[in-house]
Amino acid sequence: MPARYHLRFQIPSGPTATRQAADLAAFCQEAGVDEVVLLLAAEEFYGGHPAGVEEDLLYDTTAASAEILRDAGLEVSLNPWVTTGHADRGRSDRHGFALMVGPDGKSAKGQASFACPLWRSWLTAHYARFAGLGLRVLWLEDDFRFHNHAPLQWGGGFEPLMLERFARLVGEPVTREQVVAAVTAPGTPHPWRACLQEVWRTAQLEVAAQVAEAVDKHSGGRSRIGLMSSEPAVHSVEGRDWSALFEALSIDGEAVHRPHFAVYSDAPGRELSRSVWLLEAQRALRPAGISTEPEIENWPHTAWSKSDTQTWSEMATAQLSGVDALFLNLHPMHSGQARRHPRIAELLRRSRPALDLLAERGKEMLGTHGVGVPVHPETAARVRTSHPGRLEDLTANPGATADFLLRYGVPVTAGQAPVSALFGRAAWALTDDELRRLLAGGVLLDGIAAYVLGKRGFADLLGVTVREVVEREQPTVPGPYSLELTASVGELGDEEVCLSVNGQPALARLEADGGAEVWSSVLTPDREHWGAGRCVHTNSLGGRVGVLAATAPHLLPYDDDGQRLLHAMVRHLEGDNPRLPLLSGGPHLIPRLARTQRGLSLAVANGSADPARPRLTLPGRARNAEAMLLAPLAAPAVVPLTVEGAILELDTDLPHRGMLLVDWVPEQG
Repeated sequence: MPARYHLRFQIPSGPTATRQAADLAAFCQEAGVDEVVLLLAAEEFYGGHPAGVEEDLLYDTTAASAEILRDAGLEVSLNPWVTTGHADRGRSDRHGFALMVGPDGKSAKGQASFACPLWRSWLTAHYARFAGLGLRVLWLEDDFRFHNHAPLQWGGGFEPLMLERFARLVGEPVTREQVVAAVTAPGTPHPWRACLQEVWRTAQLEVAAQVAEAVDKHSGGRSRIGLMSSEPAVHSVEGRDWSALFEALSIDGEAVHRPHFAVYSDAPGRELSRSVWLLEAQRALRPAGISTEPEIENWPHTAWSKSDTQTWSEMATAQLSGVDALFLNLHPMHSGQARRHPRIAELLRRSRPALDLLAERGKEMLGTHGVGVPVHPETAARVRTSHPGRLEDLTANPGATADFLLRYGVPVTAGQAPVSALFGRAAWALTDDELRRLLAGGVLLDGIAAYVLGKRGFADLLGVTVREVVEREQPTVPGPYSLELTASVGELGDEEVCLSVNGQPALARLEADGGAEVWSSVLTPDREHWGAGRCVHTNSLGGRVGVLAATAPHLLPYDDDGQRLLHAMVRHLEGDNPRLPLLSGGPHLIPRLARTQRGLSLAVANGSADPARPRLTLPGRARNAEAMLLAPLAAPAVVPLTVEGAILELDTDLPHRGMLLVDWVPEQG
């Protein structure tokens, strides 16, 4: 099955709309686009929630444009620009909606509350009207959320109507100040935190079900609802129940998801680690059977915002994960003239061979494989805070854990795995049973996670005692932490190697208990001993535990020695049954490992601006190893590998943002 291009495009209302629709249809035929997602009153053309004559004109433009596009053989979907409203940007409410209020009491001027009955009626009627056109998908914009509603601090959800709902739930009058203080209070989460999330979640589910019912009725079952989403860790603060939300949005059991995964403008190639992880994490959160169409975004909306090379690499990354279509946001949103941008058509034509290949391969994948990084939607309900009044302090993002592993060439999965990594305050999210399962296998902890597990009664299984977590500016005896000095470990041999911990915002002072093996020590600038740096331990459950003193491992300087240390620790944690390929050969070679019916398949993206020659270290010998090189905007090419025992090495350069595909069958025994 070939890759599918779904192009998001805005045709401004007015006398030139039909001509612009015909121009768009011709562009799509030239570029191989399968579907157009029509934008409605977006960005520069958005003056507020439309109604009356303005909505009539939008409807007529959509109906006429959809007919022209369908006649050209294209499918058509619709993306109304707002639900609650993205950001004020000088716009004001024109309907009398109850508006969002932030945790500090500031009110939005043009962004509606999920609890507002007038807005609910408007939204339902708006979607119902356009559903009558029989479009494939009607998308809910990604402002269908509580957070990120500028200029509000954090977001909304503290308006009077929402506080009334909250008061009914808890059975007493409340003020905004009381609610904010309670939900962000340090220590054991206050019961009101879960109550607020329940109020928010229920309000959102009510709206979702109302819109889905209206779309189903007025489209005669022809249309589906598409959900655009944002960072899962921030949706966790809102108390989002992904299964319940998709169930509320489903029509005949079907819905569509546009997961956020890529940065909006030019960025270093190493940012692909974030994209790989976000696609993987949302795959784990999304119910089975939900179609997925990740968006290749650019902002501001011009071809100068993001290079074709980066756009290609993000399309390839998305396609490899087994998506149903690519949601393309490539044209200037305000132009209305598709064929004035022939470079975009050329980009899509040149990308087609690699993306078609990846589409075939993506559907053959049986699941991802790697170090497990736990994903818990309810993390924000369980974490402990340290800054009262800050809702952002409820966010505990496992993406930083995945970045640390991926950029060092260690594949990850959001599923359960023999070896896991648990960093930071996310350790509060797991139940005691889940933690015991991790500790009975192989698990890598950072200093914060080790500290949390000690507080939760698991200290005897860690092999270390966390005496304290020392903030960067906190005076200590001996002096400030600065260096990490390795012992004799793995490939490092007997050579003394120094790494830096100088940039860590805090460091856990580790003391190895009986039976733990110390792999490195933390020193002061005067080379006085400060504490243990990295330790490993085999506990009474038979599990292997590795602990890092670092509290933000993703902020450690990345280098060859750091990679060797991490690879050695992963191998140690695997114990007598190593399974994972480990990747080296250049900085920021980012892996994605999957199981297939034939064996294992590894995709390697070069996140460095320099060419690299990936070197794959397997846990055992491989049979039938094959490799294919996907250079940006070029046709795939079969390339040779040098195979020496358990080492596979590319014999040619992998270019910046290029992708190497390696397939092999692991030898048994």
